[in-house]
Amino acid sequence: MDGGKQQPGTMIVVVGPSGAGKDSLINAARDHFRNDPSVGFIRRIITRAADGETEDHGSVSPEDFAAMKGESRFAVSWQAHGLHYGIPVETLDELAAGRTLIANGSRGALAAFVDVYPSLAVIEVTARPEVIAERLKLRGRETPDEIERRLSRVTQDWQPDCKFAIVDNSGALREARQAFIDAVDRLSGPATPAKAVV
Repeated sequence: MDGGKQQPGTMIVVVGPSGAGKDSLINAARDHFRNDPSVGFIRRIITRAADGETEDHGSVSPEDFAAMKGESRFAVSWQAHGLHYGIPVETLDELAAGRTLIANGSRGALAAFVDVYPSLAVIEVTARPEVIAERLKLRGRETPDEIERRLSRVTQDWQPDCKFAIVDNSGALREARQAFIDAVDRLSGPATPAKAVV
């Protein structure tokens, strides 16, 4: 899908490994910007049942997801870990209206985001391996072997072809929360540098 060139708003995609704390920071930012109509948070469509512990998302069956994709109801869609994810096509209208939108995304899908959103910016949430391992253990969705395999994956050096910031969420949530909010403020502005590390 072609997002066109007229996007005065900014699409901010949040990426990072499972266990880095993306959902916690997005939720903290949602609370911070709750009275700011210029900032919106995307509710993804996912082929995963809602369990009250993960992000607030629209849950659909794989068949319904395929039907929605066939009806061009997603601006971007991708598959990861056996699940399908979709970003609603209505985001294009919101960006055309000048809003800043924040979405939980995937590094593997960034090429598709770049194609659709000329105004794309990226926040990468990171954390030390031992911190991620402890969080994944507490979450209880993966076996110790699965956690070890996840942590052993080699991550290639990368730099997205857009504005981006890095937020380290290894320590106190309040510190990462402020760094994340500061990154949103910076990336929403027209004069953002190509790379900002926080």
